[in-house]
Amino acid sequence: MSLPLTHLNDEEQLFQENVASFCQRKLAPHVAEMDDKGKFRKDILEAFFELGLMGIEIPENYGGSGTNFFMSILAVEELSAVDASAGVIVDVQNTLVNNALLRWGTVQQKNTYLPRLASEWVGAYALSEASSGSDAFSLQTQAEYVGGSYRLNGQKLWITNAHEASLFIVFATADPAAGYKGITAFLVERDTDGCSVGKKEDKLGIRASSTCEVILENCIVPESNLLGDPGRGYKIAIETLNEGRIGIGAQMIGVARGALRLALAYAKERKAFGQSIGSFQGVQFPLADLATRLEAARLLVYNAARLRESGRPFAKEAAMAKYLSADVAEAVTSQAIDTYGGYGYTSDYPVEKYYRDAKIGKIYEGTSNMQLMTIAKDLLS
Repeated sequence: MSLPLTHLNDEEQLFQENVASFCQRKLAPHVAEMDDKGKFRKDILEAFFELGLMGIEIPENYGGSGTNFFMSILAVEELSAVDASAGVIVDVQNTLVNNALLRWGTVQQKNTYLPRLASEWVGAYALSEASSGSDAFSLQTQAEYVGGSYRLNGQKLWITNAHEASLFIVFATADPAAGYKGITAFLVERDTDGCSVGKKEDKLGIRASSTCEVILENCIVPESNLLGDPGRGYKIAIETLNEGRIGIGAQMIGVARGALRLALAYAKERKAFGQSIGSFQGVQFPLADLATRLEAARLLVYNAARLRESGRPFAKEAAMAKYLSADVAEAVTSQAIDTYGGYGYTSDYPVEKYYRDAKIGKIYEGTSNMQLMTIAKDLLS
């Protein structure tokens, strides 16, 4: 399926093509194996750093690529068209962790962590807990101030990149009486005493991407590792998740693109009743409809990214982009299996993996219902 290039400038188009080329040469041959083993290859992760994909917006003086948010979205889309696990690793690093540090980090924090995140450290975003999913601010993790430091106690769940991460942005309640205004963000290094990574979840999809619990037991974090002001963690979480939703939208259009490409190729090759199945309207029309919806979803994602890049409000557009992209990804991947018929239901063919990978799009970084709430609130305000 051809890409819409008319709204990309030359630099963006070249970047997109370079990432796509890397994916075909270095990533694609290992996708099935990584999915089967539930483990991302270390050499591919190292290649992400070498290519600058883990520090896309980090300025060059910190060792990053020094480009922009839209480039991050293009990278996530291209990676996800081949492997959604690869896409989410790069997405979390750039749209959540790096962005939070760039916006709210102190000079000391930026000098300490940005060069490492650009060159060797994977970051993770530790917000979710057993009792705080969609209700993201009903946190149970506590942060107690103790003479120039904070003592963190609690358990974070479903933390993407946790297995590989060297740095966690941890959200904890420093003042329970203040409700969500008591939530504070902390930069916690993996080897800090009292910080440990627990079990790795065995998931339906994005299996090569690690999803783990993060356990904090009397974890002492210096006051200098507060990210932003005390009690402002909720603001950091809301604003970074708005950006992260654009990244998940990009992941989902990548997944849909990959599945649709396979379905179209198979429809041309597979013969039935003496002709290719793609010559039958019963095959043509669903694919044409979904290609149209996919194009609309991509434009929503790109529009939200452009709005963010220009400094304009984008929360509603980000919610729209994630909502539609997740819906389209699920529909396209399902239709891809239908196009393959019985073959599509087996693991011998790659479309079933796209189908499994698509499901998470309606769940993480805000469920589809939460996106509808955000959209409705804006429309009716």
